[in-house]
Amino acid sequence: MSNAVEGTIEANAQNRYEVTVADLPLHCPMDGMSLWNSHPRVFLQIEEKGEVVCPYCGAEYVLLKK
Repeated sequence: MSNAVEGTIEANAQNRYEVTVADLPLHCPMDGMSLWNSHPRVFLQIEEKGEVVCPYCGAEYVLLKK
């Protein structure tokens, strides 16, 4: 049984997230993630290098180019 609210993603459940320009400005945890057990929202600069690591949870974000 999951503690997450139906329709949300468990925060920090993965180590790598693929994001698109639609997700910018990027922040961790992202919209749609269950926030009750997560860290404070932090904005991440991904535009220049195309990847970034969250300083709180270590999740890696990769910007997909389409």
